[in-house]
Parts: sequence; C-alpha cells; structure tokens
Amino acid sequence: MRYAYAITAALLAGGATATLTLQQPLGAQVAQNAPGTIAPATPRPGAPLSFADLATRLQPAVVNISTTQRVQVNQQNPFAGTPFDDLFRRFGGGGMDDGGRPITREATSLGSGFIISPDGYVVTNNHVISGGPGAPGSSRNTVVSSITVILPDRKEYKATVVGRDIASDLALLKIDAKNLPFVQFGDSTRTRVGDWVVAIGNPFGLGGTVTAGIVSALHRNIGLGGAYDRYIQTDASINQGNSGGPMFDLNGNVIGINTAIFSPTGGNVGIGFAIPAEEARPVIEALKSGGRVKRGYLGIGIQPVTEDIAASLGLPKDRGEIVARVEPGYPAARAGIKQGDVIVKVAGQDVTPDNTLSYIIANSQIGARVPIELIRDGRRQTVTAVVGERPPEEQLAGLDESQDDPGAPDSGAGQQSASASLGLSLQTLTPQIARQIGLPATVKGVVVAGVDASSDAAAQGLQARDVILSINQRPTPTTAEAAAAVDAARKAGRKSVLLLVQRGNGPPRYVGVEIRAG
Repeated sequence: MRYAYAITAALLAGGATATLTLQQPLGAQVAQNAPGTIAPATPRPGAPLSFADLATRLQPAVVNISTTQRVQVNQQNPFAGTPFDDLFRRFGGGGMDDGGRPITREATSLGSGFIISPDGYVVTNNHVISGGPGAPGSSRNTVVSSITVILPDRKEYKATVVGRDIASDLALLKIDAKNLPFVQFGDSTRTRVGDWVVAIGNPFGLGGTVTAGIVSALHRNIGLGGAYDRYIQTDASINQGNSGGPMFDLNGNVIGINTAIFSPTGGNVGIGFAIPAEEARPVIEALKSGGRVKRGYLGIGIQPVTEDIAASLGLPKDRGEIVARVEPGYPAARAGIKQGDVIVKVAGQDVTPDNTLSYIIANSQIGARVPIELIRDGRRQTVTAVVGERPPEEQLAGLDESQDDPGAPDSGAGQQSASASLGLSLQTLTPQIARQIGLPATVKGVVVAGVDASSDAAAQGLQARDVILSINQRPTPTTAEAAAAVDAARKAGRKSVLLLVQRGNGPPRYVGVEIRAG
C-alpha cells in the first residue's frame, strides 16, 4: 500500500519565515491520523465537564429489582457407598428429606431496571426475573415467585410481569404507582464508537451506582446466537447486579440495556454489553400493548463458518453460515435449502459475524420473499424463500432438545477400523449399537469408538459414542465409505475434512478436522 504524506519545513532567514509544503496529488489517500483530519477532542456543545448533573437527573428513574424463589438444596454425599449413606440421607443429606422429597430453601437475587412511564412500567432483563440458571435466551427459565421493585427513595412495590421475551432477554414489569420519574429511549443508531456513556444500576446489591465510559464497539456478537446477539460494547464498569439497568448517552437518553459482561473473574474487566435501544424498544412496545413479538423464521439450524470448517470447504472464514439441519415443512425446506449449504447472502445483505443470518431473517417481514445466495458443492446458486413466523420458544426448545450420552457402544459389535488420518477409531453404526447409544435404528453412519488425545479431532471436541453421518458432504454409512471420503479429500489436496457429527439425540453439527500427514 502506498502512503501519501505531507511534509512542512520552516526556513528562518533574517527574521522571515518561509514554509515549504510538498503537495499531495488530488484524491490521494492520507493517513487516518494525518494532521487536520481529526477534530480536536474537546467537549461538544452541551457536553458536561462532570456527570454529576446528569446522574442527579437520571438516578430517580433507575430502580433495584429483588426476586425470591425456592431452590433445591443439592449437597454432595461424601458417604456414598458406605454404611453411613443411609444416615446421611435421613438427616437431609443429598438434598432429600426422610420421605425422599427434595429439600428447598428461599433464595434471593438482585438486578436493575428503569421506569419508562409515570404510571409504573419498568424495563429489565428477562434473566433478572427468571429462575433456574438465568442464562439469557434460555428456554428453561421460569418466572420467580416474588418480584419487588425498590426506588432510590427506598419505597418498595410488588411488581407483576406484563410480558417477557426470551429471545431478546427483555421483560416488562408493572408497579402500582403514579407520578413516577421516568426516562425515554433514545436513538442508538446514531451511537458511535468512542462516544461517552453512563451506566446506572445495582452492582452487587450496593444500590444506585453510576459509572461512565465510552462505547468500545458496536454490533458485537458475543456467541449467544439468535436475532439479538448484536450488542453495544462498553468499558463503563458493569458488574453482577447491573443487568437490566440503563445505558445513557450524554443527552440522558437510554441507548442500551446493560445485559452481560465478559469476565474471567466474575467482576468488571472493562468489557460489558448492552442491548441497543433500536432492538429493545420494539420488543417493549409489543409487550406493553399486550401482544407478542413476531419474528421471521426459516426453520434451519446454522453454524458460523469457522476457520476449521472454512478450510475443509475451501472457503474464506467468517463469511456465511453453514446449514447444520433443515426442519421439514418450514420455509427453508420448501425453498430447497439443504443440509451442508453455506448461506452467504440474504436479501442482498452479506452474512457475516456482525450481520448474522438469524438477525437478518428475524428482522425480515413475515411473508416476504427473500433471495438467498448459497454455496453448494462448491457452486453458487440462489433460491427464494418465503419468510415464516418464528414459533414460540417452548416449541423450538423441543426441536433442539438433546440428552446425555446413554453409554458406550459395544466394542465387540461390528467391525472396528482405526483411522490414522483422523486420529479416530471408527466402527459401522449397526441397529444394535444405535439402540445402545439411544439413537433410532434408521440412523446411518460410523460411530467413534476411540479418540487419539493428541489428534486435532480431540482438540475439536470429538468423543467416543459420537456418530459421523458424513464426511465432506459424502454419507458415511460404513467405515469403508468414511475411509474413502478421507482419501478423496487427501488426493484433492485438502488439509482438513468436514464431519457432520451427531451426539445423542441433539441436532447434528459440523466440525472441521485436520487430516494427519502421512
């Protein structure tokens, strides 16, 4: 790359100053930080030298949310298999009482929220008011038994749930009060990286706490999947208990809802994430009106094209998403989309980590006809799909439900074949082995009997009892077919192969595995 530059030299002679400037060609590229290209870092009109006035104005509308629920006591039994096992259980050990009933206790949790109307509507995260593990997007969350909203003046109100949306991790509460201070959503589409932001919430149950920072990144994908994995990243201190609290711009508008942190330690490390107002406001408006959020749906399971998958397909990484499964009867199946297709563009938009297929489709109009560009067997083609409506999360959970591996296959059944190329010991999946590992007898593939711990297959997470359904989109009903698929990839100069792997009754997924040299 050629860099155009300007040099200014000052020549002093007899008190006179002469300036020599080397002019650049018209339209030449200049350095991003060339003199004169960046506006001075001075506060824009109206920007405060202190956040004190802003915090004083906004804090009354930010609330603490306290929830209670009954949780089962789960105590490890140190006497299992000993004569003291029965005595341990009799006195409540292992979480069971004398009658074998689970022992529960009341647990509380704390979060944040903010009032959006004077009559008591409160916005927070769904996981703040949900039981169980509380993971955003989890379909197993259940509403807790009691929700209390605590205002900054310490007035407490019992709250009812107006509505909640699992996919976006948002919830709307209502308290019985009037003439409350409230705040409004702003326009997060105008937010820029480097803008100042202020977060107010209830970290670690300490009460109203104000922190400030800048917007570190936009459209950040943090691996949760789905239509709302598109966050504002900030270095404003966000900790446990900040969830559901507002992120403000310098005009006092809510541009985000603090939702998640990245933290190896559990505390703030300068990486927090907020749901943008542009995503949250339509959801909250739908919940407030008593309706439910409608989203577009194709009926496919997808995976990002990671480096290992891209290498096995001969494609660039981080471009497109691969179809791991197609649900019969849904729009994708009707459009002719197949397992193994790599979708690279939808409705004219490139599919990237920042602009995922889920996001594009979920925000498409239901009933719209959208062109979908995909790669199949190395060739690009375009199909047209009619966007359907996303089913309820409970129904989708049934489609994705998986279960634990039920046990190892009978190593004596069938013929084992050691694959030095992949570091896997394989055997043909017979109906008998399929029953032993909890799969229908109709499943065709090869079952992993062993994994070389030093192989790339082990590094990619393959385990004994996994079933390989295909290699490089070639079905592998026998070990001979598996060996032939690997050999074909090696002769084609490929350094890795794409495996379609089934584990238990979970949905199959693609894994790229390096071929060993030799």
